[in-house]
Amino acid sequence: MTNTTSTPTDDFQYQDSADDQPQENTTPFAVNVSERVKRLPPYLFAELNKLKYEKRRTGADVIDLGMGSPSDPPHSLITDKLIEVVKNPKLHCYSHARGIPQLRKEVAARYRKYHDVQLDPETETIVCIGSKEGLSHLCLALLGAGDTAIVPSPYFPAHLHAVMLASGNSLLLDVTHPEKLLANIALTCRQICPKPKVVIVNYPHNPTATIVEQAFYVELVKLAKRYGFMVISDMAYGDICFDGYRAPSFLSAPGAIDVGVETTTMSKGYNMAGWRIGFCCGNAEIVRALATVKTYYDYGVFTALQIAAITAIRHAGDAMEAQAKIYQKRRDVLCGGLQRLGWDVVKPKASMFVWQEIPPEWRKRMSTFDFAMKLLREADVVVSPGSAFGEAGEGHMRLALVEKEDRLRQAVRQIKRALGSRNEG
Repeated sequence: MTNTTSTPTDDFQYQDSADDQPQENTTPFAVNVSERVKRLPPYLFAELNKLKYEKRRTGADVIDLGMGSPSDPPHSLITDKLIEVVKNPKLHCYSHARGIPQLRKEVAARYRKYHDVQLDPETETIVCIGSKEGLSHLCLALLGAGDTAIVPSPYFPAHLHAVMLASGNSLLLDVTHPEKLLANIALTCRQICPKPKVVIVNYPHNPTATIVEQAFYVELVKLAKRYGFMVISDMAYGDICFDGYRAPSFLSAPGAIDVGVETTTMSKGYNMAGWRIGFCCGNAEIVRALATVKTYYDYGVFTALQIAAITAIRHAGDAMEAQAKIYQKRRDVLCGGLQRLGWDVVKPKASMFVWQEIPPEWRKRMSTFDFAMKLLREADVVVSPGSAFGEAGEGHMRLALVEKEDRLRQAVRQIKRALGSRNEG
C-alpha cells in the first residue's frame, strides 16, 4: 500500500459556506504581547519628555541635563577617518559578527596599556553595538526563567530590564557603600536558594557616581569563586575620572577572567555615543556565549565605523584625557553653583553626572518626580528624577554634565529663580 498525502491542486477553490461562518466579531483585534514585555514598567520619562518638547515648540530655551548623551563632537581624526573609509565600496557588506580582528586587537592593547590586563583578541574580546546591547545580550546568554541576578541599586534601567527581558529575577542591592555591598552579596548567597547566578556591578556608577578601588574587585572575585556566580562589570564611565582618580578595571583583579566579563564603550570618553560601538572582554566561555546570541540577532557594527574606532583608540587618547578635563570643569561649575544656593553637594570623582540630594524643604513638599517637573515648568531645566532609577533614588536627582559651562551657570540661575535659595547672596 502506498501512503499518499493530499495536496492542494491548481484548480482548488476555497468554499466558504455561510452556514459555517461564525457571527462577525466586532471586538477590536487584540495584540497580546509576551509576558516579558508586560513585566517592563512604564517609561517614567514620557511625561517629562512630552513637556520638554512642548516647551521647545513654543520657543522656550530648555537646558537639558537629563540624558547622559555627550554634546561634544569626536576628535577630527576620528571623523576624518570615517569620511575616508566610508567611500570604500568594499566595506558596505555585512561585517564580522564578533568585530573586525584589528579592532579586537586594539581593544586588547588598550586593556594592556591602561589596566595591565592581557587579553586574547580572538577569544576574549568581542565588539558590541554599544555596551548596552552587549549587556542585554549577555543576560540572554547567561540567564533564564528561575535564574537570579544581583543588580545595582539605584539602578541604571538597562541593568534591571535586561534581566527581566531574559526572564530572570532581579535582586536589588545598594551599591553606594561598596564595602557593605560585598557583605550583602555574601549574605545573599548564603541565604537564598538557588544562589544568584550573575552579579552585575557598575563602577563608576550610573546614576550615583560612586567609585571603587581595585581592592573591591579582588574581594568580588573571591566571592564569585566561593559562591559560584558570574560577574558582569559595566565600566561605561571608566574613561571620565577627576582629581587624579583612575577607575580600575574588574579584569585587573587576579582571577577575574575566570569568573566574568567587562563591558566598555566608545560613547563617553570619545564622544561617539551615536556610533554605537562597545566591547565585552573577559572570560572566553562567556564571550563565546554572547557571540552565539549575537549571531542570531545582528551582523555586527558597520565596518567603516569599526575602522574609525581603531583610529580613535590608537591616536585619540589625548583627546579622551582632554574630554575628562572638560567634564571636570563642568562639574566644578555646576557643583559650585548649587553650593552657592545653599545645597549640600558631593562632588563626583568620576562619570558625567552629579547625583544631587534634593533640599529637605522640597523633599517634604513633593516627590522627586514632581520636583523634576517643577524645574522643567518653572526653570526650563530638565533633570532626571532619582525615582527613575528605582525607589532607592527617591529624594535625589541626576544632572548630566553635557552642557557647556555658561549653560550650566544659566541653569543654576534659573533654578534659583524658580525655587529661591537659602543663600540669596
